[in-house]
Amino acid sequence: MTYDPYGGAMPQEAEQTAVMPPVDDLPPQVAGGRAARRKGTVPAAQRTGSPIIPPGPQPAALTTVLALLLAGGAALGRPALAVPLVLLQAVTAAGWFRLNGMWPARQGIVLAFLAGVTADVVLLATGGENGPAVLVGTLGVWLLLVLVLQLRHRGSAEERLSSLTATAASTLVTVLAGGFLAAAYNPHGSDVIIVGAVAVAVATVVRSLHGKGVATVVVALLAASGAGVGFAQAGRLSSGDGTLIGLAAGAAALIGLRVASYDFPSRFVHFTAGVALPLTAAAPAIYVLGRALVG
Repeated sequence: MTYDPYGGAMPQEAEQTAVMPPVDDLPPQVAGGRAARRKGTVPAAQRTGSPIIPPGPQPAALTTVLALLLAGGAALGRPALAVPLVLLQAVTAAGWFRLNGMWPARQGIVLAFLAGVTADVVLLATGGENGPAVLVGTLGVWLLLVLVLQLRHRGSAEERLSSLTATAASTLVTVLAGGFLAAAYNPHGSDVIIVGAVAVAVATVVRSLHGKGVATVVVALLAASGAGVGFAQAGRLSSGDGTLIGLAAGAAALIGLRVASYDFPSRFVHFTAGVALPLTAAAPAIYVLGRALVG
């Protein structure tokens, strides 16, 4: 038996992955997350109260550390940026599967993670030219691979659909995190990444410390915008650029937090998806705004 601090004691889950069938010689157990709740296999006592449980200050602190590592890597150069980016992609892949109630899902996590790493390698090898094309091309190849691997899944039609959806979505968000590296090839790309990463960290911390409510969202967005202005002035960006980048990155971070808070998430979800999704959600916004404002 293992203990989930958000749902009480729960048995060990069967060994299954997102791209392979369950191991037949293990006893059937209750799966966690949304998949189990859709089937009604989680006791009602575990489903009382609000399904929205924010990750809290500890995951926000880890998000801040990861954001600062990304900012520091951007300041040092693209290869240095790739190191914390790979860590972000690993946590994103693992967190997304658990958020969707699929665990251990080792092969699916590895598949999604390798998609992100492949996109990073191609970006570095090609000099960052046509960054969006590299990300979309990598995603297309990996989605085809996901479809092929689903042919080995011997589960029911519902299980195959859930597996395909979770694997494809995890691959998508993991590759999108590569937007940080693509943004590094834009003019003033390092400054844009630093501003965006700091804004994500500030918005995440403010949101975690001040609870729920619209007022907290407004305060978090204002804090992210202020951080954007401050770090823009320290770099080569204008105050207006810093404000917009900070606001967009902060808004994306809050969306990522909301996704990681939905549907009775576990502590493991909070320390994976809750840490990574604020940054992962901000990556496309940082790339697009960086290119539009200072490109």
